[in-house]
Order: sequence, then structure tokens, then C-alpha cells
Amino acid sequence: MGGKGEVCAKSPVGRGACRVRRHETTVIFMMIDLVRREIASEANVIVVKVGTRVVTHPDGRLNAERIAALAEEIHELRETGRRVALVSSGAVGAGLGRLGLKQRPSDLAELQAVAAIGQSLLVEAYDEQFRHFGHVAAQILLTADVIENRISYLNARNTLMTLLHRFEAIPVINENDTVAVEELRMTFGDNDRLAALVTTLLGAPLLVLLSDVEGLFDGDPRDPQSHLIPLVRKFDDAIFELVRDQKTGLSKGGMESKLRAARLVTTAGASAIIATGREPGALRKIIRGETVGTLFFPQGESVGARKRWFGLSIQPRGHLVVDAGARQAIETRGTSLLPIGVTDVVGSFQKGDLVALRDPQGVEFARGVSNYSAEEVRRIKGLRTKQIAQILGWLPYEEVIHRDNLFVSR
Repeated sequence: MGGKGEVCAKSPVGRGACRVRRHETTVIFMMIDLVRREIASEANVIVVKVGTRVVTHPDGRLNAERIAALAEEIHELRETGRRVALVSSGAVGAGLGRLGLKQRPSDLAELQAVAAIGQSLLVEAYDEQFRHFGHVAAQILLTADVIENRISYLNARNTLMTLLHRFEAIPVINENDTVAVEELRMTFGDNDRLAALVTTLLGAPLLVLLSDVEGLFDGDPRDPQSHLIPLVRKFDDAIFELVRDQKTGLSKGGMESKLRAARLVTTAGASAIIATGREPGALRKIIRGETVGTLFFPQGESVGARKRWFGLSIQPRGHLVVDAGARQAIETRGTSLLPIGVTDVVGSFQKGDLVALRDPQGVEFARGVSNYSAEEVRRIKGLRTKQIAQILGWLPYEEVIHRDNLFVSR
């Protein structure tokens, strides 16, 4: 499906034009292969995420053969000198399989209990397979509040870096479902986002999302007329319009969540690949630079560690609406956000909180750490800097958000 000569085979044009089309298609695929080989060669740390349907049977039981094959491929990556962090779903599915349950419990406490049972089975299965190759598995369970808090975020990063580089262990990462109470705190939503956050946390240059589909298609993947898209250079609304999610069964994710994860890491300057994990060999082909799945190209230069944290890893407490001139100055000249450029304030936030910046059309284009509370910004919005002291009684900061604390996302 979507091969190099398939377009010509179905084309109504003449043979001569078809030969030209086939030549152009071959050149495009050669260029993609070169890009993939360059990305693979520079990927010294790789985050691999596997979905529930990749590592479990349809009834939820862990698929020992698939986990063994995945462990062997990760071992081969390690043999090249690369470090690998594994984000694995499957805990709930494994728990359901062990308990003989046919569907996910609707009761939160029961679901968390199932996850607790399944998580031990999941890590045990990985550890057993990694030990065949002399590797050590390390269980890491994360919650969203760990990522939100700067100190715990850095602690998690230090632990992962020590596991990868000092002890050369393979972290097996999952959300801590047993304490993920939605009424008390925000969850990641799915392990695609968790994998993207781990990628930015580590500053890894490549995220590989192994799914039950081959990649992103230009239509319904079940339609034989649809073609796999080998390369996405830029994210826009048209990319998300291609999504044909099948949110059924044991998995919480879908193609839309994978696209959002890919957009997050590419915004930070990394690459992402969505490929099938149902059949062995995807990681081998990826590291050889072969055209497997869909590659998402970095959307800009690599972002510094601190900006990756506040710009990509935590949720805004509110947002500021700015005029067109302020957006242009921030995006093109890298300026700070001054009060005169702010037209509206939405939400309740304090000094030091993260806020989003939106243009007059409501499009978010940046995030930043505010020097003022929401109430203070409401009092000084639209004013010149010299007027701040007249309104507030003092001038603590000239900028609402300093350029060093701004992350431009579009």
C-alpha cells in the first residue's frame, strides 16, 4: 500500500508521463530515506512507546512473544551505543487478562486495582526478557503533578538520566494509574502524551510510537485506495483532518493523540515516527533509516531544557489575548510582552504561573511565565510601561512576560 510505483500503476496518463511520475516518486523516496538515515544516526537517546494492543492479545493477556521480540530489538539498539527509554501501556489490559475480566471496570477503585495487578505483570514480563540480553529493567511510574512541579520534574529527569547513562538500565515507564484520581488531579490522558513529555524531559532527539496501525494515511487505513504518508514536514489543521480514530477496546489512545504527541516533540526540535508495532522489525528498520511508518519532521531548532519544561510540559493557568502587533513582535523579533500589547485577560493566575498567549482570532501562539498576577495584568493592560507605577504604586517589572520566559509554539 502506497508503494513507489503504485501511483503510476493506477494513473490514467500515458506511459511517458507515467515514467516521469515514477522517477519523481523514486527521487522523493530517496530524499526521505536520506533524511531518515540522518535522523537515525543522530538519535543517541530514543524514547519508544508501545500501545496496549501491541503487547497484549485481544483478550487482554500479555503477548509474551511480542514482548520478547520487542526486547530483542531494543537490545540491538543498545548494542549500537544508543540509550532507550520504554513507555509501555498494557497494565490495565494485563490485569484484566489475569483476573479474567472481559471489559474495563467503570468504578475508579476497581480500575486502579486492576492496573496495580497488571503493572507488576507488565514489568516482570519486560524484566524477564531484558535479562536474556544482560540488561536491567527499571520501573518508573509518573503522575502529571510530577511533571508540573519544577523540583520533582528535575528529580525525575535526574533519575532517568542516571538509569540510562550510569547504570545503562532500560526504564519501563507508565502512568501511575493506581493513584491517578481525576477528581483530585490532572492525568496525562494517555501514554502517547506521556511518551512525548518523557521525550522533552530527556531532550531525546527521537520518539517512536509503535501502534497497531502502519502510520498516518491520507484516508481511512482500511480503504485499499488510501496511501501511507511517509513524511510530514509541517503540522496544520489538514493533518488532523486525516484522523480516522477507532477508540474501541482496551486502548485509550488513537491516531489523534499520536499526532498531538508528535506535534509536541517536533515543536521542541525533535523528530517523531508513528509505525506499526504488530510485526517485529520496525525498530531495526527505523535505525537503518528505512521508510517505515510516518516521520514527523522537527518544526524548529532544539529548545533549551527550561523552556521545554514550561512551554511544553505544564498546563497554562490562564491566557492573555494580545494584539496583532504584539504577536508579530514576539514571533519575528523575539521581544518581551509589554502591557501595551495585552487586550484581555482570561483566568485566574499568580505571578510565576504559566499563561498562554492568544492573538485576536483566539489562536494560541506562545506560552510564558507571567511577572504579574491576573488581577494586576487586568489593571495595567493596554498601558505604556511608564504608566505601571502610577496604577500599581510601583514598577516591579517592565514586561508582563520577559522574552527569556517566552516559548513560541507556532
